[in-house]
Amino acid sequence: MSPATASRSDVTLLFVARAARMFAYGALSPILGLYLLEVGLSKPEIGLLLAMTLAGDTVISLWLTTRADRLGRKRMLVAGAFLMVLGGGVFALTGHFWPLLVAATIGVVSPHGKEVGPFLPIEQAALSQTLAAEQRTRTFAWYHLAGSFAAALGALACGLLVGRLQAHEVDKVSSYRAILFVYAGVGVLLAVLFWRLSPASEALTATPRGRLGLHRSRGIVLKLSGLFALDSFGGGFILDSLVALWFHQRFGADEQTLGSILFGANLLAGLSGPAAAALARRFGLLNTMVFTHVPSNVLLLLVPFMPTLPLATAVLLVRFAISQMDVPTRQSYTVAVVDPDERSAAAGVTGVARSTGAMLSPSLAGVLLASPVLAGGLPFLAGGGLKLLYDGLVYLLFSGVKPPEEMSR
Repeated sequence: MSPATASRSDVTLLFVARAARMFAYGALSPILGLYLLEVGLSKPEIGLLLAMTLAGDTVISLWLTTRADRLGRKRMLVAGAFLMVLGGGVFALTGHFWPLLVAATIGVVSPHGKEVGPFLPIEQAALSQTLAAEQRTRTFAWYHLAGSFAAALGALACGLLVGRLQAHEVDKVSSYRAILFVYAGVGVLLAVLFWRLSPASEALTATPRGRLGLHRSRGIVLKLSGLFALDSFGGGFILDSLVALWFHQRFGADEQTLGSILFGANLLAGLSGPAAAALARRFGLLNTMVFTHVPSNVLLLLVPFMPTLPLATAVLLVRFAISQMDVPTRQSYTVAVVDPDERSAAAGVTGVARSTGAMLSPSLAGVLLASPVLAGGLPFLAGGGLKLLYDGLVYLLFSGVKPPEEMSR
């Protein structure tokens, strides 16, 4: 197989793996909490299990991603796939708390339908290895969109399958376990797909590494990690569930209305990614990151000042239509400004920083929602304000750090 053919094959395999995985994550999230309740766990036990899925995934992701460029990206991806099989399989086979706690901690289980585990950072590094620089951002945008749509389809398929099984007199626990077996089965599929990756997806050099799998770019990565943690800390104030709660308490929006709002918001957010690639080609990655993010966050600040539900919804939807343009550009920028054999580690470390930042703010948002100021709308101000601070700092600190493909501009 020629290098060009191997590269095309690797890109296809990574896209299929991303879509399959996000389908499984999307299918699991609607029923995971219900399943744990049905097998007899208490709500505090369920809360602990879900917390440990996130904490364990974060630690395991950091360990695997910071070693992937040295030990082999394919190997670490296959290891992650087996941890997904472990998590889904144990959850499907037992309802006892302690085995579930172990599986939640060391397995790869997504409780919220979003990316977890080591896959995203290593896949981004492998894609960067197989693509020309001018193709990277556009490919990342479509990669992000494919995952968003696959997760939505997974959630829809979950509802249809569970509903069909229960209509044929299958009990709730068994219908939920069917989803968990599907989840574990997707882990097996991922292992097969990742094992077929060619050597073209691997890091090309063996530069001695320091801590966290980084060498020359350690300072850049740590600065980016701190900034990305700040951005995610702001984002934690405006999780979908918290936005829905505010719309309910402020305007009395019912479940159907809230579902429609969030469906529209997430659909627009997914579609905003590909547009970022065209902007980045013209204006540069960092400029696209910052100057699409700023108006998005200004709109976020305006939401609690809207006097009616239609106006608040309109502002929120416009905000989401541009809110994700920074995602593929941020990911592309991160792997572009580090050495090729640091890409997995850089994406992994910055990803863990984002996850950690997002875990800290929802509890504070709950306090702000209870405030009478702006009818509980302070989380929008906190989130938007912190994100604008991030925009200013990232531009100030990195406006002079250009990816290699932009050096001639």
